[in-house]
Amino acid sequence: MILKMDRLPIELPTPKNPSPNDAAAVQELLGGKFGEMSTLMNYTYQSFNFRGRKKIRPFYDVISSIAGEEYGHIEVVAYTVNLLLTGTSKRGFDPTTAPLADAVNARNTHHFIASGQSALAMDSMGHYWTGQNVFNSGNLKLDLLHNFFLECGARANKMRVYEMVSDPTARTMIGYLLVRGGLHVVAYAKALEKLTGVEVTKLLPIPNLSNNAFPEAKKFMENKLHLKLYTFSKDDYQQAGLIWNGTHPDDGQEVEVVFGHPEGFPAPDLDEEPQLNAPGDDEIDPEMFADIAKKLGIKL
Repeated sequence: MILKMDRLPIELPTPKNPSPNDAAAVQELLGGKFGEMSTLMNYTYQSFNFRGRKKIRPFYDVISSIAGEEYGHIEVVAYTVNLLLTGTSKRGFDPTTAPLADAVNARNTHHFIASGQSALAMDSMGHYWTGQNVFNSGNLKLDLLHNFFLECGARANKMRVYEMVSDPTARTMIGYLLVRGGLHVVAYAKALEKLTGVEVTKLLPIPNLSNNAFPEAKKFMENKLHLKLYTFSKDDYQQAGLIWNGTHPDDGQEVEVVFGHPEGFPAPDLDEEPQLNAPGDDEIDPEMFADIAKKLGIKL
């Protein structure tokens, strides 16, 4: 089961200049082949289908812990897309003024036609994410090798999208994902080393560029977020530390397992977009909820 919290793993700044085309580029990190939907569903299905769990539990615990984190990664990328799209069309209730006229110049018009000017389960070119991106062979060594490759590919794409957009919202989010995704790369490398004896960490980093080259990532490194593997459960996945231990190949610092989850930050409250009928609640009387809340003793 997943413990759902109404928080994001990091605090996202508000974009200075909202941009639908930046949002389109960031979509790759959500629904692309190497995006966060792929990492979530790969590790989730591998954890569901894991055989021989009692015998080799530490590997299961690591895969499950990383799967738990990936849900929050989808959230933070989606909110980044949403913030970049907020304010990119003319707000109003009169459809005859063509309030979405500028959308024809956006690279991904799905954001304006298929959704409420918000994130979709697709890549940067408008191709919807597919379950064909999920790899779960059932062979532990092969799955771990695939996960290592998947995280390296995701890392490369994050760097490229970072170089495409200059907005601080997008770059803050990408900096965070570079650090946390980098941890996942190292975690799977360590797992492969435990399983095979091959020193996979000597291949790192892939691509061969330190996170310190990205100012937004550096601050997360200074907070040691590249060292902490969260289990997203205080009681389960207790054997993850049998894999995630020793030193980090980048700086030689000791890694650690945190039994639980990061505290997180409040998610942005997205503005209404009446020209898109989002959320289209003009008929709802807010006093109705106030009256119900009063009767139930709920503080609004």
